[in-house]
Amino acid sequence: MLQPPDVSLTPLLPVLIVLAGAISSTLLGFWVQRRTLTFINIGAVTLSALSLGLLWNRAASAFGGSLQADNAALLLAFVILTGTLMTLLVTLDTAWRARVSFPEFDAMLMYAVTGCLLIAFSGDLIVMLIGLEIMSLSGYVLATLQGSRRAEESGLKYFLLGAAGSAVLIYGIAFVYGATGSLNYAAIAEKTSVLNPENTAILVGGALLMLCGFGFKVALAPFHQWTPDVYGGAPTSVSLFLSTVVKVAAFAGMLRVFGGALENAPGWHSVLAVLIAATLIVGNLAALRQTNFKRMLAYSAVAHTGFLAMALLGTPQVGGAALTYYLLVYTLMTAAALAIVAALQRSEEGFSLLDMRGLYYRHPAYAVALAVCLASLAGLPPFAGFFGKYLVFQAAYQNGYAWISILAALTSVAALVYYLRPAMLLFMPDRTPAREYSLGQRTPTTLTVALGVVGVTALGLLPNIWYSWVANPAIWTLLVGR
Repeated sequence: MLQPPDVSLTPLLPVLIVLAGAISSTLLGFWVQRRTLTFINIGAVTLSALSLGLLWNRAASAFGGSLQADNAALLLAFVILTGTLMTLLVTLDTAWRARVSFPEFDAMLMYAVTGCLLIAFSGDLIVMLIGLEIMSLSGYVLATLQGSRRAEESGLKYFLLGAAGSAVLIYGIAFVYGATGSLNYAAIAEKTSVLNPENTAILVGGALLMLCGFGFKVALAPFHQWTPDVYGGAPTSVSLFLSTVVKVAAFAGMLRVFGGALENAPGWHSVLAVLIAATLIVGNLAALRQTNFKRMLAYSAVAHTGFLAMALLGTPQVGGAALTYYLLVYTLMTAAALAIVAALQRSEEGFSLLDMRGLYYRHPAYAVALAVCLASLAGLPPFAGFFGKYLVFQAAYQNGYAWISILAALTSVAALVYYLRPAMLLFMPDRTPAREYSLGQRTPTTLTVALGVVGVTALGLLPNIWYSWVANPAIWTLLVGR
């Protein structure tokens, strides 16, 4: 007897709302101004975020478990949508100067977000791969839309290295399927809990190949080479999107795969620990040598990839909560910092550290906000970056990776240097003419900055505002529907 397909649109509601925004941008671009489309997309993102509440505690699924709208997916989707909202607000003020003020920009952005949400909601490797490719292909286009040589170069590097990463990831998926006979996360987790010695080598090979593929997407060393060139060459609003939303989605995929499906697979934990160590060293030391503030933030993003990945070394119950908390904090402080760069810069190259001298005397509110973001990125209390680092350090330490926690603490000292240097320059007197654009009315960007600053301050002083949602062990025990 034929079984009817398990087609339920309710778990897909957040994804479908964002997809509707993308389609609207595609179809209405000939008749509607680009700013109008952006407001439509802001509304779509807001509605998508509200729809997450309708799915809370329902553990809904569709397509035979290929799509899971469990609480873990909803929390990760909320972080993705928060970063998307901040990106859209910034583009209202800066898209015209970056020469990306046309409907295709909004369409590609919303298609990328659709792929990001599919990754968070994925219940098997195929859905995860589909979401990853939608996200990546849209990201390649976004990086090149400006039409300048720098943007084209950054987009080409992003495409070539991203394509290589996707190929490695797909090869790893094939190995995992060969070892377990399934693509479903829950089925893979069940098979790997009782390993067959004949398939162990294939499973380890597949897990390591997938780890390398994800390493390209999140910028783990030595797969990070594209990051400074792409973040520095793309429009700042695109850099904001790539460094927050895309990174959150890629880590959501890693959490689904390595914190759930392949949790019991051997071999990948020790390799990931080595990659994290290399990432922490390379990212922080390279950031020390940067004189361009935008490139400094790019290497800072590499360093934070190392901190974020430490959560994957912990148990799913502890590491999943730590990673989700840190992802929201990282999104808020990075988006706010890049929003200030987008508002002040004269060109898409950003500005040098010396150009930041005396910013307080020209734009005091932005200077104070940027100082707060830098302090949070450095992990200084009472801001949320401190609590985020504490949680990921704890996750790795409690699971036996004390040496990684010690190395992370030491590299955090180096981070203090390159974060506090521009923070001090902000408040030093400077008699040279202003080096930034005249701000005028930038209400959307100011709202983005305010959201980031208030967020990292509130989450630092009252971390349970967000941590109480993510700390429930049941959310992460049921990560793959077991």
